[in-house]
Amino acid sequence: MIDLSGRVAIVTGAGGGLGRAHALLLASRGAKVVVNDLGEDADLVAAEIRAAGGSARPAQCAVDDPVAVQAMVDAVAADWGGIDILVNNAGILRDKSFAKMPLEDFRRVLDVHLMGAVHCTKAVWDGMRARNYGRIVMTTSCSGLYGNFGQANYAAAKMALVGLMQTLGIEGAKHDIRVNCLAPTGATRMMEGILPPEQLAWFKPELVSPAVLALVAENAPNRAILSAGAGGFELAYIALTQGIHLGEAASGEQILARWAELTDRSSDFAPMQGFDQARHELRKAGFHADP
Repeated sequence: MIDLSGRVAIVTGAGGGLGRAHALLLASRGAKVVVNDLGEDADLVAAEIRAAGGSARPAQCAVDDPVAVQAMVDAVAADWGGIDILVNNAGILRDKSFAKMPLEDFRRVLDVHLMGAVHCTKAVWDGMRARNYGRIVMTTSCSGLYGNFGQANYAAAKMALVGLMQTLGIEGAKHDIRVNCLAPTGATRMMEGILPPEQLAWFKPELVSPAVLALVAENAPNRAILSAGAGGFELAYIALTQGIHLGEAASGEQILARWAELTDRSSDFAPMQGFDQARHELRKAGFHADP
């Protein structure tokens, strides 16, 4: 049984959809939950949690405002102590094909998804390091991992969160700060119009939230990309094939001529950090010491 009693959690974008489902589940497991969103939705969800016997407080601020985010974290820390759990869930959509997308729409999506997560994480990071404990969830997307027509801005932001997660997971490990990504499929306002209603009905937000619970538990993994939707859960990862070695005589023509061999995934592997690619390439070149 995952027991979050005594833990303090912030869930951004928790006024509805996935964030609301995450907040309700964390509160039901004993966490004190900060329901962050814009407008009265944050108040309504916090009241819903309290009515069910849980502990919650609303926090109305925009995640792309670092001053407001820091003030939120400081206020919670003063009343409830340090933040143990952060679920970066807040997001927006500004979908258009890249040819028709205004640059301001590109920047706006990056500001909310990527920089919003950066602001919130930065605000709790030092406290987690000082207490040698933290659980952080970044919300990525299949659009970021694999691409999706009309979502260049959203996909760029979501894949950037994977890189942020990977590095913070490395840097935070010695302080027992575990950082993971959730790639959800949920029937939320952001999904309306993307899938037909008969398909959306399968993707209830509450069927995603168990993945968040697993990623914020005391025995949570670190640096995982956990996909979730319709009650199904999968692990996504970025892999390297064994590839080929062409040496100093390498040419673009040789690469294309041996493309099938290069893309053979029968023995691929997932690097644990960026330097693993360099080590792999040195081993193929015949040099076996670490760089």
